[in-house]
Amino acid sequence: MATKVFRSAVEAVADVTDGSSLAVGGFGLCGIPDILIQALAEAGVTDLEVFSNNCGVDGHGLGILLGDKRIRRVTASYVGENKEFARQYLSGELEVELTPQGTLAEKLRAGGAGIPAFFTPAGVGTPIALGGLPWRYDAEGGVAVASPAKEVREFRGKKYVLEESITADFALVHALKGDTEGNLVFNKAAMNFNPLAAMAGRVCIAQVEELVEPGEIEPGEVHLPGIFVDRIVHTGAQDKQIEKRTVKAGAAS
Repeated sequence: MATKVFRSAVEAVADVTDGSSLAVGGFGLCGIPDILIQALAEAGVTDLEVFSNNCGVDGHGLGILLGDKRIRRVTASYVGENKEFARQYLSGELEVELTPQGTLAEKLRAGGAGIPAFFTPAGVGTPIALGGLPWRYDAEGGVAVASPAKEVREFRGKKYVLEESITADFALVHALKGDTEGNLVFNKAAMNFNPLAAMAGRVCIAQVEELVEPGEIEPGEVHLPGIFVDRIVHTGAQDKQIEKRTVKAGAAS
C-alpha cells in the first residue's frame, strides 16, 4: 500500500494544475494550510477557483495567491480583511460568489457526503435566492456577471432555497496532529472549516504539526478519519500570524 506521507509540501501539491479548484480550510489566519499555500505560490499555478470562508489577508494565507493574481474565482462568506481582494473584485479582475457562512459550511459538508443539493431557509427573500448579486464587475463598474435566481420551495409552511453542494479538485487543510493513515486532530477553533474542506476535496492534502504512527491517536480524539485524507506533509509547528493584535490600554507591547 502506498504511503500517504509526502516528504515536502512542494511534492504534495505538484499535480495541482492551472485551472484547478481548491477547498481551503481555515478562518481568517486561524488554522490555515499556510505551507501548502506557499508551495502553490512557488509552483506558479494560476487561474485557480477557491472555496474558503475568506481569502486570507494581504500578504498572508490565500492573500499570497490573490496578490500574485493566481485566483480567478472565489466562493466565500467573508472578505473584510483583505484590501487587495476588494480592489480586484470591484475592478472586475476577480469573480466572487458571496454566500452565508452556514450555507457555505453545509455546501462543503454535503459535497463530501455525496449529497448534490439541499434546502435551507438562509437567504430566502434576499438576492441570495432572488438573484442579481454581482459576481463580476466590468472595467467601468457595471455588473458583468450576476448570480442567477435559485429554486425556492415551501415545506410545512416555510420557504427554503435550494443550494448546490461543493466538491473541489483538491482540499488543503491544516491539523495539529495526524497519523500516517491520515486521521487528523485539529486544535480548538482551528477546527473551523478544515474538516468540511477536507471532505469536499477529491484529493485532500493535509499539513500537520505533529506526525505520529497509527494507534498513537485515541479513536475518540480523531476529528477527521483518514478515509478523507489522501496526502500528509509533516511541517512541524509554525509561527502563528495574528490578524488584529489587541492589547489592554497601557499594557506592554
